[in-house]
Amino acid sequence: MQLPKFILGDNTDYPNAIYVIHTEFPRFIINLENDEVEWFEDFDEEDQSELEAETENMIKLATEFYDREISLYEES
Repeated sequence: MQLPKFILGDNTDYPNAIYVIHTEFPRFIINLENDEVEWFEDFDEEDQSELEAETENMIKLATEFYDREISLYEES
């Protein structure tokens, strides 16, 4: 199965949270309510500095995906 790079998610137990799931490496889920990121990968110390630098970009891409999806819903 081929998955899209980003998937939107929500949960009624967390009514204010909106999640974006990134399905490609490095896989993660971000809560756009508070920008909290949960990584689905294990990183070693060598990867840590690169990961920290890339996190800001990942949040930006996830937010852009969300904004695009919402604008498409509003147009419908």
